[in-house]
Amino acid sequence: MSGPVNTVFQPPSPDAAVYVISVAAELTGLHPQTLRAYERMGLIQPGRTGGGGRRYSHRDIERLREIADLTSAGIGIEGVRRIMQLELQVDALRARNEELVAELESLRSGLAARAAAQPANKLPVLHQAVGQSVVVWRRGS
Repeated sequence: MSGPVNTVFQPPSPDAAVYVISVAAELTGLHPQTLRAYERMGLIQPGRTGGGGRRYSHRDIERLREIADLTSAGIGIEGVRRIMQLELQVDALRARNEELVAELESLRSGLAARAAAQPANKLPVLHQAVGQSVVVWRRGS
């Protein structure tokens, strides 16, 4: 007799198209016809099976819930579309900002390491001849 089989459940990725339209409608509180209309308007793009059936991902469900919240707050479909475009732009800008911050930190670390490897006194040496102008001598780099 063999021992129990240990099976670890791996939930699907947020982009895995797993929900049929009836389940998506139930999860979002929207009518299936509303989901089809949102697809025709370009607000949502569910996956498709080989036979053409719609399959919604967790990310699609979240987007549909957001659309429902915005429309129930009195925002029209074009307003919803614009809000969602702006949210995508904000997300892209945040990601780019994180990249730039990481790059800046890397450059700062490199500069700090170079500065630590060089002599501490990098100021020019001043020599003044008697009765003459100031002469500036720089130490070799």
